[in-house]
Amino acid sequence: MSTIKYQNMQHIITMQHESEQRFLEEFAQGNYTLANPLVKLNPYFIAPLTAMVLFETPIPVEVTIIVKGIEVQGNISHRFPRGTRHIIPVYGLYGDWENEVELVLSTGERNTIIIKTDKVDERVPHATSCKTTSSYFGDNLVFMTASMKSVPVGYDYRGDLRWYSPYNFAFDLKRIDNGHILVGTERLVGMPYYTTGIYEMNLGGKVFKEYRIPGGYHHDHFQMKDGNLLILTEDLNSSTVEDMCVLIDKQTGEILKSWDFKNILPQYPVAGSGTQDAEDWFHNNAVWYDEETNSLLLSGRHQDAVINIDFQTGKLNWILGDPEGWPEEYQQYFFKPVGDLEKFDWQYEQHACVLLPNRNIFLFDNGHWRSKNKEHYVPNSKNFSCGVIYRIDTDKMEIEQIWQYGKERGAEFFSPYVGNVEYYNDGHYLIHSGGIGYQNGKTCEGMAVNLVRGPEKDTISFNSITCELLNNEVVYELQVPANFYRAEKLPLYYANEVAEFGKGQLLGSLGVSKEFRVKVPAESKGLIPDHYDARIWEEEDRIQFSAIFSEGEDAFLILRGEDGCVHKYHIKTTGADHEAMCVGTFQKENPQDIDKFISKEGLKGIYKVEILCEGTLYTTNVTIQA
Repeated sequence: MSTIKYQNMQHIITMQHESEQRFLEEFAQGNYTLANPLVKLNPYFIAPLTAMVLFETPIPVEVTIIVKGIEVQGNISHRFPRGTRHIIPVYGLYGDWENEVELVLSTGERNTIIIKTDKVDERVPHATSCKTTSSYFGDNLVFMTASMKSVPVGYDYRGDLRWYSPYNFAFDLKRIDNGHILVGTERLVGMPYYTTGIYEMNLGGKVFKEYRIPGGYHHDHFQMKDGNLLILTEDLNSSTVEDMCVLIDKQTGEILKSWDFKNILPQYPVAGSGTQDAEDWFHNNAVWYDEETNSLLLSGRHQDAVINIDFQTGKLNWILGDPEGWPEEYQQYFFKPVGDLEKFDWQYEQHACVLLPNRNIFLFDNGHWRSKNKEHYVPNSKNFSCGVIYRIDTDKMEIEQIWQYGKERGAEFFSPYVGNVEYYNDGHYLIHSGGIGYQNGKTCEGMAVNLVRGPEKDTISFNSITCELLNNEVVYELQVPANFYRAEKLPLYYANEVAEFGKGQLLGSLGVSKEFRVKVPAESKGLIPDHYDARIWEEEDRIQFSAIFSEGEDAFLILRGEDGCVHKYHIKTTGADHEAMCVGTFQKENPQDIDKFISKEGLKGIYKVEILCEGTLYTTNVTIQA
């Protein structure tokens, strides 16, 4: 007899709030002292190498925590303010280790406790090389979010893992002005990697806010000076993807303003990179706000272009990139190269545009194809990627390349997708080549992230190289056998960090899911057959239905209300060939294991879940509450 796997899932915010209430109640009811504190490992479920230590003292004291490193140089410490009730977040533990954690009071009293951590998730890669000094790198970690063969991770100066999450947080991880982290959620809304929005959280894993967006989130976000957020998105009901940006109110999640790049630029097959197609014609992978000119910088990988548009009007100001192939009416927006032209290279399929204080443009030039002309495409084995700085003159419309790092390393440093740069000061930069791929130990042709899903998967391996340069000297280099979207150097604790409590907020909206007109039979033919392997997850704000369909099978998810109202949602069963797989961690072994997500917004009451396949209606015996 057919069975349907059904699970009612709490939102992580709800789960965390219940966990927090439990350990705070346990603390209040116990007698926990410096000598006998209450210890909770991974209390917020997201960060296994963190803990919470709770105890009381008879008089107000400050507490300094020291998480002991394998070497003394690896110690991570933080001081917490004066009080009698101490709730101490502990970050930077080692996995599968009896970690020594010293608690030092301002009175001179101290106690060392042991926190035993679990084995590290098997998806976490071990760094193969880390070259720096502890005196230079200090207690910073390099945090990276996964593109392939990993989960989000953080490595110290030795290359030792000191933070990771089993949650599939997507795209960039950034610290904002209040010390919290912004990162894409793990809640998929559409393949290959579009998620519900972004979390605001700390590195202990506590989620303070989820900003949900009707078009989903991808690639990048940027905090404005007033705290509001620029977030890259799209119209999920459109035939195109990755070609919109929205401005979100930080307090409410409300969309304040939006930009649709289809109203600004020509689309496929105009001005495309070697990876462009009609659906993913622009592939916006970075956003930056320029306060001086009140404009947005946007990186469009599939047009080999960084564009600048007016914040208010959306009017195109300029285009940085190779002008070949663009229509005549757009040539006025391009820069003319000047200076030493023998050292000048246009960027191709770039990532992570950054506006420097001196108004130069810093970006990661992936260099994929390295031409607009198919006849001149450069094979991966003879190509290069680099971090590059351009000086631009918007009055004269001239451009000069003034610095780069990576070209001299050739194919070793070549990343056909993903990567980023970071600016710390003049002459002090981070360059992350995150998408390096090999086939049988040599630079692979094509995209390793795609080849690994095919018959040659056993021949494919991955690498990422993250370098920090100071006055043209490499002062840090990390290599990890996985692909990572971006890298960020951050300390685990931010200044004056303390534990923060209270239930997080679910902000914004998933929007109303698009419905289709289809004739539904009056009677079902019974339970959906076993070969579909149907599964249903009900969340607080949406429903996920998953099943294995034949490619091209005509399928619909049906929600039948108690009042007789019927909602009909089409299930796309034709697999897409995603050439730009910036995050491959959502991929399944079976590409015909299809997910369908339905927002509960616009629904009210109790609904029976039914499936219409090739004109035959099946029941699931599952009801959901909206």
